[in-house]
Parts: sequence; structure tokens; C-alpha cells
Amino acid sequence: MDKTTETARPKGFYGQIRTNSIEPVAPLRYCLYARKSSEEDERQALSIDSQIKEMIEQANREGLYIAETKKESHSAKDSGNRPIFNELLQEIKNEKFDAILTWAPDRVSRNAGDLGSVVDLMDQGVLKEIRTHGQVFKNSPNEKFLLMILCSQAKLENDNKGINVKRGLKARCDMGVRPGHCPLGYYNEMLSVRGKSRILIDSERAPIIREIFEKVAYSLWSGKQVYNWLMDELKFTTRTGKNLTLSGLYRILETTFYYGEFEFPKGSGNWYQGSHEPIITKDLFERARDNLISAPKKYGVHEFEFTRLIKCGRCGSGVTAEEKIKRNKDGDMHKYTYYHCTKFADKYCKEPYIREADLVHQIVQSMDQINFNNKILMESAHEEVERFNRLSQAVFGGKMNSHPDNSKIDLKSYTKHILKEGSKEEKRELLNSLKTNFILLDGKIIIKNE
Repeated sequence: MDKTTETARPKGFYGQIRTNSIEPVAPLRYCLYARKSSEEDERQALSIDSQIKEMIEQANREGLYIAETKKESHSAKDSGNRPIFNELLQEIKNEKFDAILTWAPDRVSRNAGDLGSVVDLMDQGVLKEIRTHGQVFKNSPNEKFLLMILCSQAKLENDNKGINVKRGLKARCDMGVRPGHCPLGYYNEMLSVRGKSRILIDSERAPIIREIFEKVAYSLWSGKQVYNWLMDELKFTTRTGKNLTLSGLYRILETTFYYGEFEFPKGSGNWYQGSHEPIITKDLFERARDNLISAPKKYGVHEFEFTRLIKCGRCGSGVTAEEKIKRNKDGDMHKYTYYHCTKFADKYCKEPYIREADLVHQIVQSMDQINFNNKILMESAHEEVERFNRLSQAVFGGKMNSHPDNSKIDLKSYTKHILKEGSKEEKRELLNSLKTNFILLDGKIIIKNE
């Protein structure tokens, strides 16, 4: 009868090695490989430690020699993306290890590329065994086939999970709920029922978001002016208490979510109507956007009286202006200003040019179509009358009239006077205060009240 003796136990070895006194049997050198996906939820943050604990206990029970332990937090859905796993495969090729101990087959591979590399090492005879919590896979056709089936099943589950997630996200979009965190000015309602949360108005920040758009659209503020106002006067912060950046402000001014529509995924061309309450109107959004696009980018660029105030009725672009100089035969020069479409939305837009004099005449005539009930405009007219009274008193020494009765001020006549005789700044401020869209179509001005 052969006599057995106990040999010295190597470091990392659990259990006993029993060898034949005639020919010692070398134990398999296992690498304990533990992995969790970095994309999985926080509940699995301790799964690596749990895997190692369970597999060490199994090594104790079954007398396995663990030469080294490796762990990493990377998803296995794509091949070649796990540096620790790639290192393990190379070390098996170099015959540092000849077996893998892991919790389950899907810890080794959830994709065809990595699975093929593992099976190829088994075919070469350098990887002799893969041992999991409940199964052993050796270099035999049936066991390798079973390993491939289980890993392929894990890949199928992973692919189906991705399809189900996309389907769920589309379903939420169809319901008018944009997936992910909502933009500044809103907050996500937290409910215990998954998928039932709503997007609600942030009562503290939403009015400021609206005012941002109004300052750009109606007061023609630049992004830098708005940013300085937010930081210096309001000390505006995000929901997390951080200061808003200038680039973050421009992202706000580009976010269609504020008027009720959103694109998901971004750049896909798939647009949805949101179920949330809009903070601004689409008209206000487009006016602010057009003002930002057509704002002068360099110092010294001439700004005309009605640029950034009129839209092209054909393509929706802004309307800009340019000066033309004509020389007569006698040497005299005459300057003419023409307004035309910027062709930003359609470079082939055929909206004709219009002379500034004709444009002013049409805008003046359009004042008859506006129903004036504007507090800002009334205050401006009131101040203008008072200023005239003070001027009369200073120049002619006459007695200053009492404060004018607002009910007797003819706003239509006042606006026409400003459009004909006022300064460029007064004309621009006047048209902005009306909150009326001026559309240029076929050389004619059309007004559209907001």
C-alpha cells in the first residue's frame, strides 16, 4: 500500500496537500478573480469583498491553493476593457497561474471576445480549470461547451437589459418626462414608487431663469451682462450651492426644456413635448436666442436702429442691416440703410431687401394695430412729459405744469413720435417694451402680439 505524507503548505494555500510518496502531485495555482461592474448600483459596493470571503471559504473546504487575488471594478459587457483581467490572461499564458477561482462564470466574461480568449487558453492547455461557487469547468469538450453557454446567457441578459432600459427611457419620454436630472429652475420629485416621479418648478430659481431670458430678449443684454447681474446683485447659486459659470448660463439660454420641449437623446433628432410646467414661452426663447446669435462680436461694429428686433417671415432668421454709399456724378455721397434677412436658418432665403425709411414708415403705421396697455411704456411717456416741462421752465422761465394725468396721455401718438424723432436707443427700448413680434414678409411688416 502506498504511504502518504503531508508536505509543507505553500503561502496562500488553504487545506492540506496529500501526495503519493512515490510521485508528489503539484497543486493547481489558482488566481482568485473578483469583479463588480462600475455601472451597477450602490447596493453592490461591497460585492467584491463578499466574493473574496466566499471563495476563500470554498478554498478552505476544497483544499485549493490560491496563489494570488485580483479584483477590479469594470463592466464585462465589452471585450478588452478590463486591465486587471487582461493582466490575468497574460500571466496565465506565462504559466504563472493555471486555474481561476471566481464567484460565477459571468464574473469572467459577459462578451464573446473575452470568452473566446479564455476558451483558447483552455485549448492550449495552459488554463486547466475554472472553478466557481457551484461548478467546475475543465479542459473537456462538454465542460467548455457548458461554460460558453453560461457566459453567452450572461451576454444575452446584458443585451436584453440594455434594450429594456432604452425602451423604458423612451416610454418616459412619450409620457413627457425627460430622463435624468432636470435643468436649473426645476427639481425632480422623489417618490418611493419607481418611475412615477414628476418634474416640479423650483419656486426660488424659476423666476430668475425667466428674468434671464427677458433681459436678453427685451433689454438686449449680453451674456456677460446677465452673468455679472446674477453674481454681483443676486448672488445666484445652483441647487447644490455652487456659483453658476458663464458657460452654464449660455447652456440655460440654449435649453428648450424651459418652454416645454426636449430632445432625447441629445443630438438624436427625437423631440418630445414635456408634461412639466414651462417657465417661459417659445417666443421668448427664440427672441433671446436670436439676440445672442446676432449680437455684435467685435468692438466698433455698428448697431442699427432695428436689428435684433425683427424676424424674417420666410425662414424665421433674424433681420440685420447694412449701409450702402452711392456717389453722384457731381461727387456728392448719399448713405442708405437696407434691412434684410440674415439667412441663418436658410441660406437660400429670398426675402427681399427693404430701405430703412420704408421700414420705419411701416412700423409707425403698425402702431395703430397695437392695443396699448403697457405699464412700462406709460411710465416712459410720463417721464418724457415731465422732462419736457422741466426743459420749458428752464428755457422759457414759464411755470411748470402739474404732473400729467396718465389717462390723458395718448400712447399711440407718443410711440409714433419716438419712432420718427427719437434716438436709436429710445427706438430700441420702445419696441422692446411693447413685447410684440415684428415680422418682415415680402417687404411688409406684420405684427404678432405675444
